[in-house]
Amino acid sequence: MATRGTYQRAALGIALTAASLAVLLAVMLPFRAHLSVAIPALVLVLPAVVGVVVGGFLAGAVGAVAGFLVYDWFFLPPYGTLTVRSPQNWIALGVYVAVVLIVAQVVAQLRRAREEALRRTKEASRLYELSQALIGELTLSQLLTHVVTTVQDALAPRWTALVLPEEGSDDVLRVAAAAGQPLDDADRASLTTAAGGRTTSLGLAGSQAPARVSLALVAGNRPVGLLVLQHVTLADADRRLLAAFANQAALAVDRARLREEALRARLLEEVDRWRSALMGAASHDLRTPLAGIKTAVSSLRQVDAFLGPEDRAELLELIELQTDRLARLVSNLLDMTRIESGAFEVHASAIAFDELVAEAVASLSGILAPERVVVQAPRDLPLLHIDHVLVGQVLANLLENAERLSPAGSPITVSAQVVPGSASTMAEIAVADEGPGIAREDRERVFELFSQKSGGGRAGLGLAIAKAFVEAHGGLIWIDPDVTCGARVVFTVPCETLVPAPA
Repeated sequence: MATRGTYQRAALGIALTAASLAVLLAVMLPFRAHLSVAIPALVLVLPAVVGVVVGGFLAGAVGAVAGFLVYDWFFLPPYGTLTVRSPQNWIALGVYVAVVLIVAQVVAQLRRAREEALRRTKEASRLYELSQALIGELTLSQLLTHVVTTVQDALAPRWTALVLPEEGSDDVLRVAAAAGQPLDDADRASLTTAAGGRTTSLGLAGSQAPARVSLALVAGNRPVGLLVLQHVTLADADRRLLAAFANQAALAVDRARLREEALRARLLEEVDRWRSALMGAASHDLRTPLAGIKTAVSSLRQVDAFLGPEDRAELLELIELQTDRLARLVSNLLDMTRIESGAFEVHASAIAFDELVAEAVASLSGILAPERVVVQAPRDLPLLHIDHVLVGQVLANLLENAERLSPAGSPITVSAQVVPGSASTMAEIAVADEGPGIAREDRERVFELFSQKSGGGRAGLGLAIAKAFVEAHGGLIWIDPDVTCGARVVFTVPCETLVPAPA
């Protein structure tokens, strides 16, 4: 392709040289008798320069020869012959030829230097564009696709493919990314297998198909992949460009692999940490009901202990209550698993605030006496737009915490109001008790599953689940910092728009 282009430029340069000679001859010939010998020699240098600039040194040499003949034939007496009689004319011809050749050589060198500078600039620009494709926090699959797409756009082969070893095996290869025309089965087989069905080495191209270029991607003296271009003819500059890009691509692929491996390691570490914390929280919350059940069952099984009907009923009631609490804890464990896996969804519907409280109190039957719950809410409070199962679980967890930590028989207040001045209509729900409260430094950490702080005995799964369910509704949950006695847990959830009463 390059040789053909050179010949085409030379032919164009010769044609322009001939045309310029014809124009100059037509202009100067009528004034030949009035021109000195030196003037045509200077003017006829121009066609040679035109030939060099357009077609290279070959066209310039042709222009010099043609100019020599035109100069001798038309401007040196005797006219119409190539005979030169005067020594002065021989000197003029010699000077003309020397000047033309020197000018042609200088112009040709300048032209080559300019073309080389342009080529290097273009090569640097293309390398920069290719390199820019490798910069950024791309995933490994995105990076591989970016590499083959960039090479395909820059060099335009039939197709470009990137072959990588299968994870865990350096002997089994796979086509990780491809661009250009789709690869057929024969192409894929030739990329991943050699004769006898054995896999090719990453460092070698194996058996080469016609016009196929294969380049190993090497990082840290170890192969990380193989870049293959099908049906492409590369100039030396393109090969240098491809080699430089392959080196950078190898480093980028290796870096992306290491980044993904580090991410997987961090995820596994986080899973282990979450699992350990979940087991710790579970053991913390399960210990009390299991101990109660164990004590009650042991008392019932003692054959030498005298238990009246009331004592037996009280122990059985204790077993029932602690079993219900245990069932709630197991449900909390399942909810936390759904939260962490992203498997739970919010199904919002309208529900009145007092109905929500009634559902939460009913779920704590036998644990919380309904008469202890004091409900405070304005009569014009709009309906809540929530998933009442999830928010009911939030309210039940907060009520159970309040019942467990507040003095027996003390009231537990559940209040609600519309948040004033909020961009969207939100309701603020609060659960207040008269227990020991929560230390100021623990008020943020009690909602974290991984927190080791007791938070006044409130830490565990309940508050972590409450936080997750409230945030799933777009709300917030916090400990009221202005309460001096007991604790007041506040959270917000969406509600329907309040319609003002008619005047």
